[in-house]
Amino acid sequence: MLLGPPGAGKGTQAKVLSRKLALVHISTGDILRQNVSEATPLGIEAKNFMEKGALVPDKLVKQMLAKRIGQPDTQKGFILDGYPRNVNQAKALDQMLGEMNINIDFVFYLESSEDVIIQRLSGRLACPVCGENFHIKNMPPKVVMTCDNCGSRLNQRSDDKAETIKRRLEIYREDSAPVIDYYLKAKKLFQVNSDEDAELVLGEITRIIQKKHDSCKV
Repeated sequence: MLLGPPGAGKGTQAKVLSRKLALVHISTGDILRQNVSEATPLGIEAKNFMEKGALVPDKLVKQMLAKRIGQPDTQKGFILDGYPRNVNQAKALDQMLGEMNINIDFVFYLESSEDVIIQRLSGRLACPVCGENFHIKNMPPKVVMTCDNCGSRLNQRSDDKAETIKRRLEIYREDSAPVIDYYLKAKKLFQVNSDEDAELVLGEITRIIQKKHDSCKV
């Protein structure tokens, strides 16, 4: 499981770890968008909330997540990206996984400073068609404002402005502090400094995984 504030690099690390460890990358945001685009019963219900500007209820997200985790490609394990966001979700997730005889082995909290987060998010670019992400400085597209993957024009999210980012971070910290404490008490949390380059962060995550793996062999 990868937790951390917006801009900490959860999505980036999850994608690389997914390839490196041959595990499925599960993002609740991707699951939600897929259900809505495919007009599944859960997606239709979620869309009704989204069109009203309301948050999709935890119950719906949990149902989508349970359905995704129950698919055959997760049998060897999976990487959960950016979920849970609050203690109620964490407890509900534990109950759901317990019923499925699944145990979360690692919870990585990617710590990042406000200055680094603002620098990352304010330069973030996204493709509205295929969902590919870029960055003006750190990972620019080959052609200015054009998606390398599908050729569509890239957009900058309206909420990726410095003041808006600061407010999002305040809200995240309020919600996340109890979640961090929850997994600390469960002795599953590993804190990693994600201000470093992505490769160094990846190296630290894999080092922790390998160390525990080796200790289990003894």
